[in-house]
Amino acid sequence: MDGYDTAIFDVDGTLVDTSYHHALAWFRAFRRHDLTIPVWRLHRAIGMGGDQLVPAVAGDDVEQRLGEELRADWAEEFDVLIGEIQPFDGARALLEDVRRRGFTLVLASSGKAEHVDHYLSLFGGAELADAWTTSADVEKTKPEPDLLQVALDKVAGCSAVLVGDAVWDFQAGARLGVPGYGLRSGGYSVDELRGAGAEEVFESPAQLHEHLDRTLLAKATG
Repeated sequence: MDGYDTAIFDVDGTLVDTSYHHALAWFRAFRRHDLTIPVWRLHRAIGMGGDQLVPAVAGDDVEQRLGEELRADWAEEFDVLIGEIQPFDGARALLEDVRRRGFTLVLASSGKAEHVDHYLSLFGGAELADAWTTSADVEKTKPEPDLLQVALDKVAGCSAVLVGDAVWDFQAGARLGVPGYGLRSGGYSVDELRGAGAEEVFESPAQLHEHLDRTLLAKATG
């Protein structure tokens, strides 16, 4: 591949600080059904979409019996917490610079449309991005690659670089041959993110921004 023309940024846990809010909302959703999933186990699944998370942490039987109810319960619990969510320092400046370097910018989320709209409002994402995704765009979420493919299709991108915070981001990227950079903001370790396929791992959006010149996001060349 000669170059890259599109930058795909995960939103939850990468640009906005949501991972632990999601874990707590899932814990409360399961407790509504007298199911206790340890919060640490839920955290390890954050970054998957809800369609993948329920069977991953509770098994296929729970998914078949309660999957849709649990996802509805999660949404109610998360709505209680969403007002606390903040963008990470440096998120907007990073996106602005990536655009200045010539990349088409796509913000990739498998969240509900109203949640994604709220996140984008926190850092002016709608005015920066060429496109963004929500759960309405795909049938299967990460670690399936559908979300990344939709992101590319929305802007007719030819070759992309991914920025994400969870192992699921890079598992999805690997299925499409999309390289990427990890941020530790989702709570995963450097070794986990590198093991899942991240080219390099940074502490935060601000640290990635500081080192853009040594990454594939230095300049759009596609």
